[in-house]
Amino acid sequence: MSTPTRGAGRGVSTLIPQSATDQAMAALTGLETVPVHVGLLQAAALLLEEAARTTADEQAKAAMAKTAGMLRSTM
Repeated sequence: MSTPTRGAGRGVSTLIPQSATDQAMAALTGLETVPVHVGLLQAAALLLEEAARTTADEQAKAAMAKTAGMLRSTM
């Protein structure tokens, strides 16, 4: 019987573009501008800031704080 982690790993690898062309297209797609309501950005920043305050994992805390800061600067 396979473990859930092992099965999840195979599923995730299928989401990662394998060829250089597919990787380039994925990167370009990530650069597309899409409308986002500012309330969504505010809510995401608040949730990340709260999570950063309560986590004991310093690496996760730094990533959450940096992401929240980036969201705030976007607003």
